[in-house]
Amino acid sequence: MAQQMELDLVEISPNANPPVCKIIDYKKFLYDQKKKQKEIKAKAVKVVVKEIRFGPNTDDHDFEFKLKHAEKFITEGSKVKAFVFFKGRTIVFKDRGEILLLKMAQALEEIATVESLPKLEGKKMIMMLAPKKKK
Repeated sequence: MAQQMELDLVEISPNANPPVCKIIDYKKFLYDQKKKQKEIKAKAVKVVVKEIRFGPNTDDHDFEFKLKHAEKFITEGSKVKAFVFFKGRTIVFKDRGEILLLKMAQALEEIATVESLPKLEGKKMIMMLAPKKKK
């Protein structure tokens, strides 16, 4: 029957009794599957993470400047990874770094949610912010 219709006989379920087969155009079937995969991939949301780096002694003006950048990144839909980098002996100012990050979280609380609170990893204190879901 498949040869008369100039199509392919494709075995769907070989383990069934009797085996299940289907008469289809196999090239078109592969093409459609590839097209569906491409569509799914295009619809997938790509998460972009932007980084903002502070020092433990970051001044107010610099903080405001970087805060504006973080605000812009979040409104664009990117996640923000804010971190305080401690060089040399500045590691003794861990509390300043934490205060700086919490101040940033508080300033952005209307447009972003805190994914992870500030935590120290080696010489960096890291905090993740994600854009709030629109309702």
